[in-house]
Amino acid sequence: MSRFEPNQKMYERERVVLETIKNNEGLHHNALLKLVVPEFMAKTTFEKTRDSLLDKEIIFVEIKGNMKYYRPSDDYEQKSRQHIERDTNNTFHDLKSQIKRLDTDFPHKDIDEKISVSNSILEKLLQTDNGFTILDSAKNPKKTLYHDEHLTIQQLIFQVFEVIRNDNDFEIVYPAIVSHLGHLMPKNSLDK
Repeated sequence: MSRFEPNQKMYERERVVLETIKNNEGLHHNALLKLVVPEFMAKTTFEKTRDSLLDKEIIFVEIKGNMKYYRPSDDYEQKSRQHIERDTNNTFHDLKSQIKRLDTDFPHKDIDEKISVSNSILEKLLQTDNGFTILDSAKNPKKTLYHDEHLTIQQLIFQVFEVIRNDNDFEIVYPAIVSHLGHLMPKNSLDK
């Protein structure tokens, strides 16, 4: 499995923990633990899943005395949008600086590194563009609010391909990259 593919087990575990919290409001940490462990997951897995839900602000913890109570976040939709916006913008600016260095760094890498770096940057650019598209549709589906960012990503993708095109190993690197990106491209439904 690629590191970019969603971890289906993690989503299932998050759903189980969230559902258990929603269906059993007022349960403290240990009572919640008894409902989930060992039927659905191990204790360590439960703790990692709970931490993931807390990090994503899907749930929050309320402490009463020495007891922890978990509750679903009331304004999760707004918080998730803020997370997407923050992560997308941070990745966008990080990628711009990585691509600035690509011209000087790329020729000094071996072929495997060139392929790996190119694939990673191109996938992150496409994911970042998806982030801006999600934000556009969530904020106003009738307007492209992130027009400049979409255009910049298009230009950055062009720059990456220009660096590859001008490299001595182009004939080996380019086909590997195009092949790798194939899994991100739409498939013709008639090919099934």
